[in-house]
Amino acid sequence: MNWLTGNRVSLWLTGCYLLFVAVQVTAQSEETVRYEWDLTEIYPTVEAWSEAMDTVAARIERLPQLQGTLGNSAADMLAAFREISETNKEAVRVYVYTSLERDADQRQPETQERFGLARQLFTNLGEATSWISPEVLAIGEERVNAFLASEPGLADFEFLIRDMLRQAPHTLDQQTEAILAQAGLVLSSAEQIYENYANADIPWPTVTLSEGQEVTLTQAGYSLWRAAPNRDDRKLVFDTFWETWNQYADGMGATLASEVQANVFTSRVRNHDGVLAHNLFDDGLPPEVYTQLVTQVNEALPVFHRYLRLRGRMLGVEDLRYYDIYPSLIEVNTGVFDLDRSKEITFEALKPFGERYLELLEYGLSQDWMHSHPQPGKRSGAYMNGSIYDVHPYVLLNHNDDYSSLSTFAHEWGHAVHSLLANENNPYENAGYSTFIAEMASTINEILLEEYMIANARSDEERLYYLGGALESIRGTFFRQTMFAEFELAIHEAAENGEPLTGPRLTQIYGDLLKRYHGHDEGVLTIDDAYAVEWAYIPHFYYDFYVFQYATSISGAAWFAEQFLAGDTEVRDAFIRVLSAGGSDYPHNILLNEAGLDMTQAEAFGPVLRRMNNLMDRIEALL
Repeated sequence: MNWLTGNRVSLWLTGCYLLFVAVQVTAQSEETVRYEWDLTEIYPTVEAWSEAMDTVAARIERLPQLQGTLGNSAADMLAAFREISETNKEAVRVYVYTSLERDADQRQPETQERFGLARQLFTNLGEATSWISPEVLAIGEERVNAFLASEPGLADFEFLIRDMLRQAPHTLDQQTEAILAQAGLVLSSAEQIYENYANADIPWPTVTLSEGQEVTLTQAGYSLWRAAPNRDDRKLVFDTFWETWNQYADGMGATLASEVQANVFTSRVRNHDGVLAHNLFDDGLPPEVYTQLVTQVNEALPVFHRYLRLRGRMLGVEDLRYYDIYPSLIEVNTGVFDLDRSKEITFEALKPFGERYLELLEYGLSQDWMHSHPQPGKRSGAYMNGSIYDVHPYVLLNHNDDYSSLSTFAHEWGHAVHSLLANENNPYENAGYSTFIAEMASTINEILLEEYMIANARSDEERLYYLGGALESIRGTFFRQTMFAEFELAIHEAAENGEPLTGPRLTQIYGDLLKRYHGHDEGVLTIDDAYAVEWAYIPHFYYDFYVFQYATSISGAAWFAEQFLAGDTEVRDAFIRVLSAGGSDYPHNILLNEAGLDMTQAEAFGPVLRRMNNLMDRIEALL
C-alpha cells in the first residue's frame, strides 16, 4: 500500500503484519532470557518524540500551501511530492513509536494518550493531503505523462501517480475528499473499542481444572487451555470462555456492525460495487483471487473432513467436538524452545533461502528489535512492524519457549526480512508492500520449519507431533481463514442489503459457516450453538478483508516451497525477487511477472492441498 492510498489509521497504514494467534501463557523460570525492543533508535526520549510530533504537525499544517502547484511544472510537482512523502515518513515514525510503547503495556494512560495524539495526527495528515488525487486528475493524464517523461526525479513517484490516475472513477472532488479525511478517526473507532474490551476491560472468569489447577481464561489463558489433554478440561474451558463472550455479544455485535457500516459507507461514497470490490481494487487484485479461493476451499472440504476424522482417530474420540480441534494429535516431550534455540533452529530451517536472506536474518537476530515474552498489559499475539523506513523492523512476540512459539518466531522474522529486502531495494515511496505478498513471506517460513523439524525428529512419536502441527497450520490458515473470509463478506453483503446486524444475527451467520466447514450435518464434527459467538473474539474482522489473504498466502507459499524444496533454485531466486520488489507494482502483477504465479487460477491452490494429503499419508504410514 502506498503512502497516499487511504486516510485511515489502520493495520495497512502502519505496515504491521500480525500472526492470528492469541498468546499462550505458560510458567517461565526466572532464568528465562527476555528481550525488550530498543525504542531509542526511533527517538532517544519521550521528549524527543514530543518535539518530533510538533515538527510533523507543523509540516502538516503547511502542506495545503502546495495545493494548486502540481500542474505548474514537473519541477513543482516533484517538489510537492517530495515534501508530502517526507512528511508522511516522519508521521509514520511518530505514530509507530507510540504504537510500540503502547503495545508493550496497554494499561499505561500516558502511552494511551500519546497513541491517541498520533492517531489524530494521521487524521490531520489525511485532511491536509486530501486534495492531491483530485488535483492530479484535474491536470490530466497527458500532461502528467509529459511531466514523468521530462523529470527523472519523479520516477520514485511514478507508480503512485499512475495509481491515482487509475483511481479516477473512485476519487471525489476536493471538498468531499477533505470531509472523508476528517471522518477517518470516527470511521476507524470500532477497532479501538474492540481492542480495549478484549485486552483490558472484560472481566475474565477463573476455572478449576481436573487436577486442581486454577486458571484464568483471559484471551491468552483460553489459547493455552483450549488444548488441554483432558477432554473434560477442554469442554470446561470452551463452555466458560464462550459463555463470557455471549454476555458481551450484543455490545460486540454493535461494535462489529459499526465497523461494517463504516466500510459500506466508504465503498458507496467512492462509487464501488461493494465493500469487497473496494478492498480488492485498492490493491489492484482481480476479484477472481477471492472467488477462486472460496471455490477451491469449498471443493476441498472433503480433504478437511479427512483430517478431522484422522484427528478423531488419533485422539481416540468418536464424537468429535469443536473443543477437540486444538490438542496435539500426540503428546511428546520436544524440549524447551527458548529464544536461543528458536534462533538457531529458525536459521537452520531457512537455509534453503540462500546467502543474502540468511545475512539479513542473522543481522536482525543480533539486534534489539524484539519484545519477546508475555507480561501484564502487553498486547496479545505477535506482529512485525516494518514501516519505519529509516530505522528497522520491530517484532512483538509472546514467546512461551514451546514449539508454537518457535513457529511464531519464524513467521514474524519472515516479515522482518521481507521489510529489510523491500527497504534495501526500493525508495520509501515503493517500499511498503501488500499484505497479499507479506503473508507469503511469513507462511513459507512455517512450511520450511515444519519440514526441518519432521526431517530431524528423534523418534516416530516426535515426527507425528510435527506432522500434526503442519496439518494444523493448513487447517488454521487455509480452511479457517477462508471461513472467516466468507463470514466477513456475508455480513458486509447483509449490511449492503439493509439487513440489521445484531449479536444474535452475527452468531447465526457464523454458526452456519462453522457447521458447514466442519461437516456438522455429515457427522464429522459437532458444533455446539454456544460456541458460535466466536466471531466476537476475532480481531481481524476489524482489518477489512485481511483474513482471506492468509489463505491465499499459504497457498502461494506452498506453491513456492514445493518447488524449491525440490531443489529448484530459479524459483527460490524468483521468490527473493518478489520480496525485494516491495510495493513497486500491484501484488498480483509482482507474483505473475517475477515468478509466474497466477492466484486467479485453480492450479495455484493445488500445492497446499497436495501438501495436506501428503502429510496425512505420512501420518497414516506411521500409525
